[in-house]
Amino acid sequence: MSNDMILSQQKVEKVPRLTIMNLLSDLKSLFKAIVLIANVLPVFTGLWLALYFADTSFWDKWEVSLLTLGGSTLVMAGALVLNNWYDVDIDSVMERTKSRPTVTGRIPLHVVLAIGIILTILGFVLLLFTTLEATVYAFIGWVTYVFLYTMWSKRRYAFNTIIGSVSGAVTPLIGWAAIDSAFHTVPIILFLILFIWQMPHTFAIAIKKFDEYKAAGVAVLPVVRGLGPTKWQNIFYIICLLPLPFYLASLGTIFIIFSTCLNVAWLVLAVSGFFMKDDWKWAHMNFLYSVNYVTILFSLMVILTLF
Repeated sequence: MSNDMILSQQKVEKVPRLTIMNLLSDLKSLFKAIVLIANVLPVFTGLWLALYFADTSFWDKWEVSLLTLGGSTLVMAGALVLNNWYDVDIDSVMERTKSRPTVTGRIPLHVVLAIGIILTILGFVLLLFTTLEATVYAFIGWVTYVFLYTMWSKRRYAFNTIIGSVSGAVTPLIGWAAIDSAFHTVPIILFLILFIWQMPHTFAIAIKKFDEYKAAGVAVLPVVRGLGPTKWQNIFYIICLLPLPFYLASLGTIFIIFSTCLNVAWLVLAVSGFFMKDDWKWAHMNFLYSVNYVTILFSLMVILTLF
């Protein structure tokens, strides 16, 4: 075989691989994979704790558990895809979102819309095989994120963060309600933790990407009110987290001590924002802390129930 034929064959073999890699990258961006995975953890934690307090094993409820995790993941994926579909004009302005397939046109918008709708429907169908209560919580989260946040408040009002926080906070309620009624102290506190946590988490992102949000006309608090009021609200919400671990005394003293230490350390970091000169650096530190905070806290809830 000649060298030209070998080179030609190698080029043919590489093209599909590159195409597949590009497609996977586009789908990862379309589904906001990191955000999606981050939202699955609270669903699992809520489900796991419901099994724990009901004195039931995962294997006894494995079918319901899989339907809950699968259904909620599809519903959340559908909501995130529809967010990408609607926000294409904003994404084309912001540097971090310019490469999304909705902006580049690699995936046509009508296809993105269809994907979002299909994933949503499939997710709700799976959840209906669990409990109606779990499905209702998922519906509340989906409607809040797609309509109340994405389509209504995101571009108009600084309180859009509060509205968006509801959609992320219902996730443990979905998991718990698939096993037992979520009218219980534990899932309600999990809801409050996530609802409050999302505020400083989002503030950190908004400060980091201040110029981009301003250029895109997104009504985040730092753009509308300035950095000073945002830092004060950041402290306020972290203070609101301080009493919540004590309502989860049923998870043990170790959890209360560890989660309280996490809250106090975050409060110290929040206060330091008034003394640090580099606001971007401070916001980035807060962002990293917030991501690790919620991952560690919800993972700890699961781990402590294993012993």
